[in-house]
Amino acid sequence: MAKGRGSASWSARAIVALMLVSVLVLQADYVQAATYTVGESNGWAFNAVGWPTGKHFKAGDVLVFNYNPRIHNVVAVDSGGYNNCKTPARARTYTSGKDRITLSKGQNFFICNFPGHCEAAMKIAVTAV
Repeated sequence: MAKGRGSASWSARAIVALMLVSVLVLQADYVQAATYTVGESNGWAFNAVGWPTGKHFKAGDVLVFNYNPRIHNVVAVDSGGYNNCKTPARARTYTSGKDRITLSKGQNFFICNFPGHCEAAMKIAVTAV
């Protein structure tokens, strides 16, 4: 049975359409991502530890840390760094004063590692589903 001229063209269009739908489905999570300003109007400051309470975070959500970079920073740490207020080797340090950090699935920990700041509860733990 001979194929008509249009069958190859239809097949190519179907593949392109499926690829487009796949890209849109993959992008759907990012479209739904929320942006949270850590500490709201107070910004990233002392006693921030309770700020995540009652909030529901998803992987891909963005945390915005606003602060004065001359006196604070943001360091992404592991649970040990969070609990002990220590900066592990190779920890990522942010210093812009307007940092935007995308949450990974699972636990995300952040501290300020200026002397005494983490100990003054300038740290947050966020779990993203």
